[in-house]
Amino acid sequence: MPPSHEASAIATLVQICTSVISLKRARQLHALILTTATSFDVQSPYLHNNVLSMYGRCGALRDARRVFDRMPKRSLVSYNALIAAYSRDPNYANLGFRLMTQMEFECMRPNGSTFTSLIQSVLSLENRLMGSMLHTQVMKFGFLDDICVQTSLLGMYSNCGDLVYATKIFSCIGDKDAVAWNSIILGNLKNSKIREGLYLFNDMVRSGVTPTQFTYSMVLNGCSRMGDYSCGKLIHARVIISNIAADLPLQNALLDMYCNCSDTITAFNVFSRLENRDLVSWNSMIAGYMENGDGESAMGLFVQLRKMSIPEPDEYTFAAVISATCSFPAAYYGKPLHALVIIAGFDWGVFVGTTLLSMYFKNSDAESATKVFQFISERDIVLWTEMIMGHSRMGDEESAIKFFCEMCLEGHKIDSFALSGALSACADLAISKQGEMIHSQVVKTGYEVEMSVCGSLVDMYAKNGDLQAAQSIFSYVSDPDLKCWNAMLGGYSHHGMAEEALNFFEAILNHRLRPDQVTFLSLLSACNHSGLVERGKLLWNNMEENGVTPGPKHYSCMVSLLSRAGLLDEAEKIIIESPYRECQLELWRNLLSSCVINKNFKLGVHAAEQVLRLDSEDGATHILLSNLYAAAGRWDGVAEMRRKMRGSMLDKDPGLSWIEAKNDIHVFSSGDQSHSEVNEAQTELHRLQGNMQKPVTDEFDACVYLHKM
Repeated sequence: MPPSHEASAIATLVQICTSVISLKRARQLHALILTTATSFDVQSPYLHNNVLSMYGRCGALRDARRVFDRMPKRSLVSYNALIAAYSRDPNYANLGFRLMTQMEFECMRPNGSTFTSLIQSVLSLENRLMGSMLHTQVMKFGFLDDICVQTSLLGMYSNCGDLVYATKIFSCIGDKDAVAWNSIILGNLKNSKIREGLYLFNDMVRSGVTPTQFTYSMVLNGCSRMGDYSCGKLIHARVIISNIAADLPLQNALLDMYCNCSDTITAFNVFSRLENRDLVSWNSMIAGYMENGDGESAMGLFVQLRKMSIPEPDEYTFAAVISATCSFPAAYYGKPLHALVIIAGFDWGVFVGTTLLSMYFKNSDAESATKVFQFISERDIVLWTEMIMGHSRMGDEESAIKFFCEMCLEGHKIDSFALSGALSACADLAISKQGEMIHSQVVKTGYEVEMSVCGSLVDMYAKNGDLQAAQSIFSYVSDPDLKCWNAMLGGYSHHGMAEEALNFFEAILNHRLRPDQVTFLSLLSACNHSGLVERGKLLWNNMEENGVTPGPKHYSCMVSLLSRAGLLDEAEKIIIESPYRECQLELWRNLLSSCVINKNFKLGVHAAEQVLRLDSEDGATHILLSNLYAAAGRWDGVAEMRRKMRGSMLDKDPGLSWIEAKNDIHVFSSGDQSHSEVNEAQTELHRLQGNMQKPVTDEFDACVYLHKM
């Protein structure tokens, strides 16, 4: 082959090197170059540099290093090519700094490209100290005015969370381009300085620099995180006015912003106009419906996605749609979705597993939740916490505490959510010993400063009767949030300390906190215990003024308060006004109980009719109605009610009590003789009763003794 043809062939092969990204093809091309190159070509750094860069692009860093080591003559470009390849892989990033040392031994001076790649290595390693040392090298070699180096330093400091130095670097850049502005904006957004990032975006626009698609995507994500609907709409308008060709990431950012700002209608309009939707688009829209409580629409969109061949749902899709539909009965959506999760092979993952647990617990199906939990081998703290909170919400606090103990035994790192859940279970069970042990865990792990944990500690001690400990913990909190205030307020209410509760409420208002449903429930409960009718009425009216909608428990408290005070007509009016059909039975039963006490036969019979209309076999109501007939002297009615109860075999549910002994909780019910240690319990109970009853002679002897003193 004539030399000119050989040179042309090598030039063509080198040109191909610049576009190869497949390792197999790269090695084939390298072999072809070696067989085609002349001795002159082999000596040229140009040929080797291109082969080295090709291997670096393919991620074959060992092949790139082998080419570098065998080069007969290396140039600065050779070093820069290998350093750039190393900088893209965190596992090799450190080797770039060794190459710089080697380069200096060969009397080569680094240039801007060298430092840009090394700064990228620092970004991969996220090593702030190494970044500072590299910054001094940049200054030493005089590249501080290089726009590429400046932008790289800016990105490095932003990524390491040092916005002070990032801002200093940014201010030193003379002619700031879009890349520099994007770096400083991204740095603020990544470090939770969202408002500052949006201000910088405004400065960028005012300076005359045209925002890029990436700029708009960033700031829309910022608006999304802040829930700033107005700002998001303004940026959307700017995107339209600028006539910028919106790429898919920008369109997805718009979609996500509208979903997070609760405007699913506009979000769906954006979604409908997307020509090439990817899985991020589908997931964002399904998650948007989920977050805004529209489970039906989320399921409808999921069905549409399933009808398409691509893209296929991933674990995030399943997690979003299961969360969206968990308020429906499990048989409607939850269990069919669980079946699809198993078919897709995502049932072993903690991400989907956590949403399945939540779905089953919301459907009061602890057994299915436990099966899901046991199937997952690698459980994380979130999954354990969901089991703890799920059992606690279902009223199975004993299981919640057992799961917490098992989690600790397996060596999982405890977080604030797990601790709060376990403490809440101890509070509801009123077991102080276990609560104190978990408190020691709180101190040990350093979560005593966590606001949610402090609130749970206050609640636990208050419900266990140790108000002094609750007050002590509350007093150490520097700036308690409303949950913490509510926990202490609930403690006063729980112990019938109405005046203290009302004074505490004034303190909440003085701290300019807005009371919520929990606040008013505690206050109404305190008024109910103490019979403060007028104050209760005032608080009931204050709820509306504070924008708080009464819940079922608020209506129950108010009906109980008015009924106990003998204001039966007002109590009936409250029941009729209640929009909660599910709590009507309890409200009418409360009214019936007060009618028995106040001997209001007519209203009592009406209340009983309402209860029996909802539940004809309610044993407690039959007993109350029988008592009402007796109070009115209607013995024929009493006999009739007794006959109905015997015929229907109706009975009241027995009351329960429990004691905490060592690590177990033993539950007893009235007349129950089935417990294995019932004889020991009764013996101890008789012993305690004996200690409570002092003989008269002991009292007489004590009086004589005091008289002699």
